Amino acid sequence: MIVRILGEGQYRLDSIYLERLNDVDNQLVAQVDSGGEARFRELFEGMLAMVREHGQEVPLEELVTSDVVLPDPSSHLDEIKALFVGEGVIPG
Repeated sequence: MIVRILGEGQYRLDSIYLERLNDVDNQLVAQVDSGGEARFRELFEGMLAMVREHGQEVPLEELVTSDVVLPDPSSHLDEIKALFVGEGVIPG
């Protein structure tokens, strides 16, 4: 699975992490619904850390389609939160 972090790059992530990412995605959607900004930021940072820690960077010269696109971490919180509605950013 290829995960893109906007403004940063792409990571090749073993599909065994899909369920964990989806779980965090669902928690992020719940935080948007409840207005928990501090917990939202914590969960989002954890999601990014998981991708960075367990993924392998895709070289810039390698062109691959992203399966999942995560927002730029430096984006305004309201912009990031707008993506985590409904089913969130992780398919499934």
